[in-house]
Amino acid sequence: MKAALSSCRRHFLSSLIFSALMNLLYIGPVLYMLQVYDRVVAGQGRLTLLFLTIIIAVVIGTLSLLELVRSRLLVRASIRLDRQLAGQLLDTTLSGRGSTGERMNKQVLREFDTLRQALTGPTILSIFDFPWSPVYVLVCFLIHPAIAALAVVGGGALLFIAWRNEKGTNAPLKQANEAANKAYVSQEQTLAGAEVIRALGMRHALVRRHLLERQTMLSLQANASFAGGHYVAISKFIRLILQSLALGLGAWLAINNQISAGAIFASSFLVGRALSPIDQLLGAWRSVVHARASYATLNDLLATREADIALTRLPPPNGHIAVEHLTHFIPGQERPILADISFAVEPGEVVAIVGPSGAGKSTLLRMLSGAARPLRGSIRFDGANVQDWDTERLAAFIGYLPQDTSLFAGTIKENIARFQNFLSEEDEAIDNAVIEAARLSGAHDMILQLPGGYNRTLGWGGRGLSAGQAQRVGLARALYGTPPLVFLDEPNAHLDAEGEVRLVATLDDLKKKKASVIIVAHRMGILGVVDKIMVMRDGRLETFGPRDEVLGRLKAIRSEEQPKAQTAEG
Repeated sequence: MKAALSSCRRHFLSSLIFSALMNLLYIGPVLYMLQVYDRVVAGQGRLTLLFLTIIIAVVIGTLSLLELVRSRLLVRASIRLDRQLAGQLLDTTLSGRGSTGERMNKQVLREFDTLRQALTGPTILSIFDFPWSPVYVLVCFLIHPAIAALAVVGGGALLFIAWRNEKGTNAPLKQANEAANKAYVSQEQTLAGAEVIRALGMRHALVRRHLLERQTMLSLQANASFAGGHYVAISKFIRLILQSLALGLGAWLAINNQISAGAIFASSFLVGRALSPIDQLLGAWRSVVHARASYATLNDLLATREADIALTRLPPPNGHIAVEHLTHFIPGQERPILADISFAVEPGEVVAIVGPSGAGKSTLLRMLSGAARPLRGSIRFDGANVQDWDTERLAAFIGYLPQDTSLFAGTIKENIARFQNFLSEEDEAIDNAVIEAARLSGAHDMILQLPGGYNRTLGWGGRGLSAGQAQRVGLARALYGTPPLVFLDEPNAHLDAEGEVRLVATLDDLKKKKASVIIVAHRMGILGVVDKIMVMRDGRLETFGPRDEVLGRLKAIRSEEQPKAQTAEG
C-alpha cells in the first residue's frame, strides 16, 4: 500500500501546491473588497475600479484554472492507484492466501474504492486546505488583533468538536461498516440461489432475515449518524455565528475608527475562510474513518501476498504423482480433514477414490489440483514439490472438475478455454484446443445442438444449461490443453447412462495419452476402466492398491460383517 501511494506522490504533491496557490488567491477578493470600499468609493476612482476589476477577474480565472488542474491531477492519481492495486488485490483474493476472511475478501474492491475515493475526492481537498487556516488568522491579525482572536477562539472550538467527533463516532462507524458488508454479502449469496429459494418456499423467510440484517445495519448507521450529526450541526452553528460576530466586531471597530469600512466585510470573509477547512474536515470525518479502516484491511490483505520470486521454469510434468504425509485441518477443529495421507500414481493410471461422505475425498482432490494448500506434507509432480512451481504455469498442466462444476458468466467457448482468450490473441489455436477438449469429453455434439453452439452465453454458475450439460462442459474445461494431470470430483454425478458410457471412453482415451487421472466416485459405473482404488474413511487412507485386489478386500469385509449384523439382530 505504501509503495502504491508513493507512486502517486507527485500527483498529491502537485495538488498540495495548487491548493496553496488557490488559498493565496482567495485573499484576492478580500483585497479587492478593501480597495473598493476604502479607495474607490471614498475617492470616486473610476479608472482604479476598472483596473482592480480586471485584476480580480484574472485572479478568479487563475483560481478556477488551478481548481480544474487540481481535480484532474486527483483523477489521474485515482486511475493510477486503481491500475497499481486493483489487479494485485484481485489476484491476492483469488489466490486464497488472504487472511481477512472469505466475507471481507468478497468486499475487497469495495473497500479499495472507499479508500481511493477518499484519497482523490473532497476528503483529501479538505485536508489540503486545513493547514491554511492559520494563514487566514494571520491576515485577520493584520487587520486587527481582535478579529484574529475571534478566529482563533472559533478555530479552537471547532478543533475540540472534531476531536469529540472522532471519539464519539469512530467505533459506531466501524460497527456500521462491518454490518453493512455482512448484509451485502448475505444478499448476494441469496440472490445466487434464487431458484432453490423459490423451489423450497424460503422466499419470505429469507426476506425477513435480510430485513433483520438491514435493520441492524441501519440502526448502527443511524446511531453513528446521530452522534456525528450533533457535532456537524454545532460546528456549522459556530462557524456561521462567528462570521456574523466578525461582521459585528468589524463594525464596532470601524465605529471606533480602529479599522476602515472595507475591513468590516473583509473580517467576516477571512474568519469564514479560516474556519471553513475545519468545518469541511469535520463533515468529511465519516469518510476519513472509513478510509482508515479500509487502508488497514487492504494492507493486511496485501501483507499475506507472497513475494513475486522468479521460480525456475520446470519442464512439463509427465504425470508422476507422489503424496507424502499430507495433513489438513480446518481452523477451530481438532480432527483433521486429511491425516497423514501418502500414495503414488504413475503416468497412465486411473485411480478411483471411494469412501463415505465426509471422508475427505473432495478435500484431497482440491489439494492435488492446487485449489487449496495443505498445512503439512507435500505433493510432488515428477519429483518437484508443487511449492516450487509457478501456480499459473502449473495450472496449464492440470485438469480439475469440482463437485459443483463452477462455470462462469461468459460463452461456452470462453469457459472451456479457461478465459485464455483474454490473455492471447491466437483465436484459431484457442478454438482448435476448445473443440479438441470438447470432443475428448464427449461434449462436442451436445454443444453444437445448443442455440448459439460454442458462442452460447451462460449466466453465473452455468445458468442456461442443465446439470448434466454443465458437468460435460466442465469436463471439457478440465481437459483443455490435454493436461497430463487430471482430477475429477464425481464427474458422473449428473450424467445419464449415455453420458456415463462416454465418460468411460474419455477416461480410456486419457489412459492412452498417458495422463494420470484421479477421480472421486460414488457411482461404480466407471470402475471398469480404473486401475487402482483408494478407500478413505475419516480423513485417513484406509486401503490403496490394484482395483481387483481392493474390491476383493471390500467384498470379504462385507461378507464378514453381514453374519455379525444378522447375529446382532437375532
